[in-house]
Amino acid sequence: MDKQELGAFLRSRRERLQPEDVGLSSGPRRRAPGLRREEIAVLAHISTEYYVRLEQGRAPRPSGEVLAGIAGALRLTGAESDHLHLLAGTAPIRSGLHCREVRPSVVALLERLPQTAGFVVSAAYEVLAWNDLAAALMEDFAALTPENRNLARKAFPASAHQGPTPYGIHDGAEFRLNVVRRLRGTLARYPADPTVTGLIEELCEGSPDFARLWERHDVEAVPVLRKTFRHPVVGDITLDCDAMTLEDTDQHLVLYSAPKGSRDAEALALLNVLGTETISPHLR
Repeated sequence: MDKQELGAFLRSRRERLQPEDVGLSSGPRRRAPGLRREEIAVLAHISTEYYVRLEQGRAPRPSGEVLAGIAGALRLTGAESDHLHLLAGTAPIRSGLHCREVRPSVVALLERLPQTAGFVVSAAYEVLAWNDLAAALMEDFAALTPENRNLARKAFPASAHQGPTPYGIHDGAEFRLNVVRRLRGTLARYPADPTVTGLIEELCEGSPDFARLWERHDVEAVPVLRKTFRHPVVGDITLDCDAMTLEDTDQHLVLYSAPKGSRDAEALALLNVLGTETISPHLR
């Protein structure tokens, strides 16, 4: 049970709710945002004292029934409810380190995919394996150190102001939100992994944008079905995006493809021929 993270998560979910969201009257002007603790306690059918202690990180582990009541009171989504159980220690937590080894069969699959850019990313957003077309579309990952292949670092460079969107993607803001949300879940699953905790600490200290989004305690990533890249050679290219979870390794297989016969498919085919030699040095 991570008492401090649990308390912070509960507080962040409570503060986003308005009385009318749960069928209550707004009443007199409120001094603080969101619902009051006693209101959540009533909705969850628990004592106010116990709920207050949960938010303060002083309560013992809640039962599954109590967590279900709190999840309903806070109007949590499925992903948020799962995260709540992880923080409370009532759901399995992957112990030790997150997996950075990719199954040989998955690597072979990447190499056999026709006209599809594909790569595997770890739970900590490191690109672990890729095919030639993914390198031509994004960058030559083989020329980078593992630290520089981390997409979270690329999304949140260490500076006072947000840098350029990696790979010229058009949905940069949404991508950054999803990175933060997924890393929040990763930390809950691997709270003792120094690679995970070190990455999050680095991003919080180096990127004001990451630190601001991290404090929101959001955990539910939004599925991305299409993504547009601005490539230095073929220009804008819009691709279908399919991401599949590799459950046994807690990794994601990401595939970019285009409808047959489309202009985007022709651009992918051209990149397949040209390879990484066409990528400008400053994009690597």
